[in-house]
Amino acid sequence: MPPPLWTVTPFLLLLAAVALLEVLAAGWWSRLAHKALIAGLAATPAALHLLFTDGGTTALAHSLSEYLSFLALLTALFVIAGGIEVRGSLAGTPLSNAGMLAVGAVLANVVGTTGAAMLLIRPLLRANARRASRTHLVVFFILIVANAGGLLTPIGDPPLYLGFLKGVPFAWTLRLWGPWLFVNAVLILLFNLVDQFLVNREERRDPAAGLLDELIVHRPLRLAGRRNVLLLGAVIVVLIGKGTVTLPFGVPEAALLTIAWVSYRITPRAIHDGNHFTVGPIASVAVIFAGIFVTMTQPLLLLNAHAQQIGLHQPWQYFWASGALSSTLDNAPTYLAFTSVAAGQLGISVDDPTYLASLINVPGGTELLAAIACGSVMMGALTYIGNGPNLMVKEIAEERGVLMPHFFAYALLAAVILLPVLVAATFLFFASTG
Repeated sequence: MPPPLWTVTPFLLLLAAVALLEVLAAGWWSRLAHKALIAGLAATPAALHLLFTDGGTTALAHSLSEYLSFLALLTALFVIAGGIEVRGSLAGTPLSNAGMLAVGAVLANVVGTTGAAMLLIRPLLRANARRASRTHLVVFFILIVANAGGLLTPIGDPPLYLGFLKGVPFAWTLRLWGPWLFVNAVLILLFNLVDQFLVNREERRDPAAGLLDELIVHRPLRLAGRRNVLLLGAVIVVLIGKGTVTLPFGVPEAALLTIAWVSYRITPRAIHDGNHFTVGPIASVAVIFAGIFVTMTQPLLLLNAHAQQIGLHQPWQYFWASGALSSTLDNAPTYLAFTSVAAGQLGISVDDPTYLASLINVPGGTELLAAIACGSVMMGALTYIGNGPNLMVKEIAEERGVLMPHFFAYALLAAVILLPVLVAATFLFFASTG
């Protein structure tokens, strides 16, 4: 029996708190203890309801296990990336900045959106340290490197990794190269135009400052902390092993956290200092998403219970529905929710832990899964809480003195930039009735 409708209230209140407190009480909200207080107040009634409901304990345990897996992976990638420092400096020209975003879109598929974001955000900000206008750099960085870039491999973004664990072949996501190339290429082109406009405006305002001359100056790049590159490889091995070998819950998570601990211990302090590495960003993500994963349990149960009444049938409908939910709910559980809806509508039981292997082998299943994957990954960029790296990048940028938009302002700006591109992608890739 599905939970009553009122049980979605803690989830909605938590989302509202994350959005409003950042705007109305930014100083108070910046403290980790206060974030933990709000997350705890929202999560407690949701957890109590589940604990005293038939089947609720199992659902809560499932949500918590997904949260721990999610957090272990993000922590490992965050710590390892914080131990790799790109020294020297790229030129801060619009063309060079666009090139770094393009590199990030590719790298996200090798080390994940979290790893690529943590590795490249600091060099990008350092190369543009003399710029007066830097907010747009971070916004486009979140759109591309922290989200849309990681579409081509299960390692790229958590939803795709969950799909791999549930039966999607490792190389299946490579078929998404068309939407990946189109969306990222258009975003990089738009970024280049905006960045060039802002550079020219800054130069006109103060020609004597010689901004353009400073931006083209760069020092040879070199990589410090190369041992952490090997640890990134170890993370990839653990992730692949988790999908191919049956292991008790906690073993892969413990392995990932052990790798993170080893990375932290072997990384020289000078590298952490050079990266301005702190645990603040990952701690904020851990606290907020703990509340989200607990309070989202009832909304997901309701969604699954009413799958037949939802009315989704076409790939484009799944693309936008999964994307809309990903922007307010983490994209990993959103992916699972809509793949279960799609499977149910095609007569596939989700009792099989590898049910997605069946989904892609029935007529129309591949098209629906592709739409869900693209929507979940790409539209996770529309808010700060749509994907774990979004908040991390924001926190790091603010630590480096970049004035970032508040929750609503960022959501509006991201929508203005991204939604027209996604509308075009809908007609190009998902308009077929399947």
